[in-house]
Amino acid sequence: MPRMSDLLAAAKTARENAHAPYSRFLVGAAVRTADGQVFQGCNVENVAYPEGTCAEAGAIAAMCVAGQRKIAEITVVADSPAPVPPCGGCRQKIAEFAGDDVVVTMATMEGKTLQMTVGELLPGRFSEDHMENA
Repeated sequence: MPRMSDLLAAAKTARENAHAPYSRFLVGAAVRTADGQVFQGCNVENVAYPEGTCAEAGAIAAMCVAGQRKIAEITVVADSPAPVPPCGGCRQKIAEFAGDDVVVTMATMEGKTLQMTVGELLPGRFSEDHMENA
């Protein structure tokens, strides 16, 4: 199984292919599934600024295309002074496929890292349990 450094390398590689001509803020992500497969994603902007996609969403989509539905670990990297956390929407997307104990590693290009669990990133998350009466 890939180690965190392998996920970080995969996220950095994905980041190099980000399409961020407006913000110039390149982000890469890599997820490792329960069976050890690694999927990458990068942010993709367009001129309708809020309609872009985040790196985490791209990695999760690639994972789903391959028929996988369980994140075992995720790493996100950006050229930022401090490790950049996933946005709110991506936190919810991650939570859809990862348990509260799954580790999210946030990293900078200079090597600073911060690790938190999904439960720490998104306490009190909205889940399928909230939809039982639907």
